[in-house]
Amino acid sequence: MKVKFKSRRLTAEAYTTGILKKDRVILSQAITLVESKLASDNNLAEEVINNIIPHTGNSLRIGITGVPGVGKSTFIESFGKYLTSKGKKLAVLTIDPSSQRSKGSILGDKTRMEELSNDPNAYVRPSASGTTLGGIHSKTRETILLCEAAGFDVILIETVGVGQSETSVKGLVDFFLLLMLSNAGDELQGIKRGIMEMADAIAINKVDGDNLQKGQLAKRQYQNALHMFPPNPNGWVPKVSTCSAIQNDGVEAIWKMIADFETAMKQNGFFEGNRKQQNLDWMQETIKYHLETDFYNHPEVKKAMEPMKELVINEKSPAITVAKRLLALYHENSNES
Repeated sequence: MKVKFKSRRLTAEAYTTGILKKDRVILSQAITLVESKLASDNNLAEEVINNIIPHTGNSLRIGITGVPGVGKSTFIESFGKYLTSKGKKLAVLTIDPSSQRSKGSILGDKTRMEELSNDPNAYVRPSASGTTLGGIHSKTRETILLCEAAGFDVILIETVGVGQSETSVKGLVDFFLLLMLSNAGDELQGIKRGIMEMADAIAINKVDGDNLQKGQLAKRQYQNALHMFPPNPNGWVPKVSTCSAIQNDGVEAIWKMIADFETAMKQNGFFEGNRKQQNLDWMQETIKYHLETDFYNHPEVKKAMEPMKELVINEKSPAITVAKRLLALYHENSNES
């Protein structure tokens, strides 16, 4: 006889206890909870986050992005296995791109990182990016906190790739690593300047075999390019390193560079200051999100929206005027309620 499994939510206390006991099944369930769009789940998730906050903040958060074909998953597996071999507890949060048409996602990173997924000191969690820009999931912040409360020392956040909007991860992490390929001339032309300005380091991957000479040339070119940018407020001079993830070569030097960064930032006070600013940014983003959601779900605004859109589309009224009329409608009816 088949036993039907009925999915159910735990209490906030049960989630909290399980996470603090490093129960990975409950951790995964808690992440699913915070990613849910149901209002009841959102309230429960908020309670869980409040419970675990005193146990967060003790990890090193590293963001990793890179150009298409750079080998992010291979690099993360090689880098992650090196960290776990040194006794580090590692959580990897991978963000897979969602189709804007179907909203579906492949979620294949756990398959691509098979060895790391089976490492007892590592936890790999794929999530879909959904409609969120910036190469991250809208609940990545909460997921980071859950993983910290579960005792992970290092948290890697892999974004969906480099593009104009793939920068939000910078506001979530302590260290931002940009992976590049050795054909530097083409990459320097194609990559967005903003991404390079935000990078704390560049790692040129696939520097092996016939690419050794190209890799060294690319390293010099990227280093020269970085020197043209304004100095970082934190006093750190971004470094360029080469590696071959498939040969496990160069990952130790990259970890040393990240560890040096952490030490320097903690000594000059920037590490703590950056974390505090990120928390304030999170608060402000949450306010904006809820105000926007409240605005578009307001009955009077919803009723007026389509006719107002027609005015803009047919150029019968400028967009700025229509926007102000909709906002006025929202404020008038909100004040009445």
